Amino acid sequence: MNKNQKKVDNETGIGRILIAPSLLSANFACLREDIKEVEAAGCRILHLDVMDGHFVPNLTIGPVVIESIRSVTDLYFDVHLMIEDPGSYLKAFAGSGADGITIHQEIDADCMKLLKEIKGMGIDVGISLRPKTQVDLIEPMLDLLDRILIMSVEPGFGGQSFIPGSEEKVVAARRLAERVDREIIVAIDGGINIESAPLAARAGATELIAGSAVFKGNIGDNIISLRKSLAGSNRVD
Repeated sequence: MNKNQKKVDNETGIGRILIAPSLLSANFACLREDIKEVEAAGCRILHLDVMDGHFVPNLTIGPVVIESIRSVTDLYFDVHLMIEDPGSYLKAFAGSGADGITIHQEIDADCMKLLKEIKGMGIDVGISLRPKTQVDLIEPMLDLLDRILIMSVEPGFGGQSFIPGSEEKVVAARRLAERVDREIIVAIDGGINIESAPLAARAGATELIAGSAVFKGNIGDNIISLRKSLAGSNRVD
């Protein structure tokens, strides 16, 4: 676990539910301003979706953009690689300022080897699962993982609706995470809003990745609404 992740944990406390705004839904003409509003609202993590147009049917940002926004914020950068060949780009993303890198279980590559490579860079290690991928497939990877990311929509585009039943995969991921004697973050991404966030939190998610629910409208008010929806679920940040 790297220094910036330790800072997140120290400030919020293990076991808190973290709201991680997804930059995919931000206004790219005003990224600095949107990021500053997220900071002002007390968020500690920024989720960065990287898509290559092959693994998923969309293109987004790369290391150059991440490096440029790193210069304007100290937020923890959770970089989610939705790309076919993450191994060719790990060093570039690590060098751009990523604090955590998450790859997909479904890629046509040796996931264990790539996770070990990420770990060797001193960066937090994550594995993500598409909606139809079974959670038990990542059991052999547990000793390497800092984050398990459950996709509650098919990855590729923001603004989709939460797939009913996704919280059951969160329950399964939480059970796996509790088999190791250290904290593994269980994150969920896709259609997270004031209705679905409490479902995910009650199922055991400790990181809620929200795009449209944060960036569409008043960012500060939206984050307050998400936190209120989680009242009683756990400690919230």
